[in-house]
Amino acid sequence: MTQAPTDDLVLAAEAAAARLDTLPVLVVGAASAERWDGETPPAMLNLDAAAEAASTEPHLMISRVVTARRLGLKGLRAYDLLELFAFVRPGRFCLPTGAGLAAALGVSAEGPDEGAESIRIRACAARLLADLSAETYRYRAGAGAAATMMARAGWLWGPHVIDAFGHGPREGAGLSGKNGPPRKKSAGGIQVWDELDEWEDHGPLPPPDDRPVLPDEAAARLKAMLGDGAEDRATQDRFARAATHAFAPRELADGPNLHLLEAGTGTGKTLGYIAPSSLWAEKNGGPVWLATYTKNLQRQLDQELSRLYPDPRVKAARAVIRKGRENYACLLNIEETTRAVLSRQDAIGRAPGNRAEDRDRVLIGLVLRWLRFTRDGDMIGGDFPSWLGPHFGRNRIAGLTDRRGECLYAACAHYRRCFIEKAARKSRHADLVVANHALVMAQTVNRGDDPETPRRFVFDEGHHLFDAADSAFALHLTGMEGAELRRWLRGKESGGSTRARGLAQRLEDLIGDDTSARQQLDACIDAAFHLPSDGWLGRVQTAAAYGPFERFLASVRAHVLARSGADGPYGLEAPAHRPGEGLLAGAEAVAGTLDALMRPMAALAARLVDFLDEEAETLDSQTRGRLDAAARALSLRADLVRGWLAMVSELGATSETSAGDLPGVEIPEKLETVSWLALDRIEGREIDVGMHRHFLDPTAPLADSVLKPAHGIVITSATLRDHGAGEDDWSSADMRVGASHLAVPPKRLHLPSAFDYGSLTRVLVVNDVNKADNARIAAAYRVLFLAAGGGALGLFTAIRRLRAVHAGLAEPLEQNGIALHGQHVDPIDTATLVDMFRADENSCLLGTDAVRDGVDVPGRSLRLIVMDRVPWPRPTLLHRARRAAFGGRSYDETLTRLKLAQAFGRLVRRADDRGVFVILDGQTPSRLLTALPEVVPVERVGLKQAVDITQSSIA
Repeated sequence: MTQAPTDDLVLAAEAAAARLDTLPVLVVGAASAERWDGETPPAMLNLDAAAEAASTEPHLMISRVVTARRLGLKGLRAYDLLELFAFVRPGRFCLPTGAGLAAALGVSAEGPDEGAESIRIRACAARLLADLSAETYRYRAGAGAAATMMARAGWLWGPHVIDAFGHGPREGAGLSGKNGPPRKKSAGGIQVWDELDEWEDHGPLPPPDDRPVLPDEAAARLKAMLGDGAEDRATQDRFARAATHAFAPRELADGPNLHLLEAGTGTGKTLGYIAPSSLWAEKNGGPVWLATYTKNLQRQLDQELSRLYPDPRVKAARAVIRKGRENYACLLNIEETTRAVLSRQDAIGRAPGNRAEDRDRVLIGLVLRWLRFTRDGDMIGGDFPSWLGPHFGRNRIAGLTDRRGECLYAACAHYRRCFIEKAARKSRHADLVVANHALVMAQTVNRGDDPETPRRFVFDEGHHLFDAADSAFALHLTGMEGAELRRWLRGKESGGSTRARGLAQRLEDLIGDDTSARQQLDACIDAAFHLPSDGWLGRVQTAAAYGPFERFLASVRAHVLARSGADGPYGLEAPAHRPGEGLLAGAEAVAGTLDALMRPMAALAARLVDFLDEEAETLDSQTRGRLDAAARALSLRADLVRGWLAMVSELGATSETSAGDLPGVEIPEKLETVSWLALDRIEGREIDVGMHRHFLDPTAPLADSVLKPAHGIVITSATLRDHGAGEDDWSSADMRVGASHLAVPPKRLHLPSAFDYGSLTRVLVVNDVNKADNARIAAAYRVLFLAAGGGALGLFTAIRRLRAVHAGLAEPLEQNGIALHGQHVDPIDTATLVDMFRADENSCLLGTDAVRDGVDVPGRSLRLIVMDRVPWPRPTLLHRARRAAFGGRSYDETLTRLKLAQAFGRLVRRADDRGVFVILDGQTPSRLLTALPEVVPVERVGLKQAVDITQSSIA
């Protein structure tokens, strides 16, 4: 598939170099824009004039998506520097800002203050194109072929890249290895998937030994990691010593050595648990899994492991980052998508700069560039630029990952190069595996019988274990879930180029002419015909539902609309008890469909297991692996359908309801699960409908499937306990992490923060702002953010209120030289927004829960936190049921105090940080403020006084 430049591309490339200096530059802010043609002084434009200019001709800019959003344009052709950076430096990191690009490229914009950003943008473009022609350019492999393909697709940078590339050394002469693993000699073509290194298989490992880690050993390892001259932190030493309890041999089956370690901010808990974890792995020849809740902490852990393994090659062998399969690039998806987009007719027109841009081809070009140089193939949160998601559509990028569960395993032509298989094999032989809570639960639940399943864990961000388990063990009988199962079973049934093989295609060569397996397979495919198909939502909304499943969804929707008693842009809920006749009839019909599907799926899974036994002497290892994987996947989905069947069967049963103040909330017998019906909406647009079932206490299945089989576990966080319940009360921690379900009680230790909060922070409750008036809230944020001079984080309990405040803040902050970033406003992922906020100490950020928990922003970049109101739990039906079961008002207050403690914990991250914590809710109860350090007195003040205190405290 190698493509040589055609005459029109050559001609365009020859003219490209002369055009770069004449490209106009456009920098768009919240209220105005700067345009520079390179000759006359920069001109300031209002947004309407900037939109007209941008629509008239392509401009040089950073992030066409952000620019289009600010200008109110649906689409925008532009010379986007972010796309050029992704092409020229594939797999490398940069912030999607002028300062971020300049820092990554080593560019400094010298010149007058007026137009400095435009000068910097043009300098970054020149530097990137100069890189392509440099003798030392290390990303040369495949660049020419990709540029040609993208130029044919109408990519504006294509001719410039071809021109710059044509002045450099021949393709394939670039350096390799230093910035990534050594590559095979490149053919310089598009077929990158054939040029990646293959993984090597190893025999099964013996079970790990069980030698303990002694406290003195852990302390010595910690000291070695910190190095000479490091600050002596007694609490960190104590943490490392205490954590060794989890690395001693356990005494009882189902009785893990569990240690709950609450360590205040600044303790240094990350290195504190890495020390004994790494020692145990080295001494016993088995892995320790380090699990986090957020990807932010996963990235921080990866960085901290460099202290333990300073040699990158050693680190790559002994520490592995693991995520779910849906995060990794699927080589077969990429190959087939590439072939599909290249088979389409070239865009019309001879001059590439005048062609309508084929965004699919441009995306594939950038993906292929990245694919050659990626560290581990992680497209979601890894080294694939996260800011490209909004440029091309997150679904397009997600479609290139293994999100549909259609893996062919050993039957795939790319199996030996598969990133997922590489990561799985590395994790079996690694010392430390950095994963997330969800993956740990999935691995232990789905593969609990596997002798290689790890038995030693560290759960950081342990206060989120309840939420992680709640997601992991819930069941959702919805249209989306049903349609996804149909695709998994029947494949893609309508037109389109995306790969979506059905079950028959994946199992064809495995079952051969086995009559029983063939019959069960046919029965599965036939039964799946009655699951929701493409367009199901429109049919459900318009009384045109087809088949029993869709008719059930239509009856659920009608039930919710009739009984929710509310309306608006957000989702609606209704209790599942006392269903009407229509819903009962729908449930009965769909139960028959589910039963007809579940039985052959379970039978086929059992038959595949039989093959493993009957053909044990003749099966090669790859076929055995495929059979095992297929049997597990079928069994898991059969269990899912079995769960759905139980859910609809419950609809006809008589259920108890909660007493007192919770009418209409169903709490089934034995207080095990809670079921309800829901219509999911985003900003008024319906996206899904169905029935949901959650465990009332999800830590019960967590304890059964994850904690009890383990031998040793550390659960740590700065906020495990509800401190409002008393200094020695660990009951809230036990309940939230599953310790209350274990026969052997855990060890518990609280280590206070190393910071002097009394001298470093102020806590203010503003009592004269109407929290129901968005204009007054926006004004309060404005004066507080300006008083701090930036470096402020605004936290919200509702997205709609966040957006309203952002609209009132952006212009006045910009006029004072302060950049404002907004989660749910800017088309940029949350992790990148936090990176941008961290990099500019005078910027501000508005966000919700995702930026309240687990975000590390040390220094002056975060010196003020403002919360719009008390973060009470949202009163969903599930929450109401749990509230009734776990203590009523005290349960609400526990959850709220934990959120307040997490938010306050963002403010001081190192000993020289200073900050102010403000709540714009005069009705904040004093009993909730016990979540904050008692050495910091809470001051109830008016807004003006809060502004004065902010100015004087963090000037």
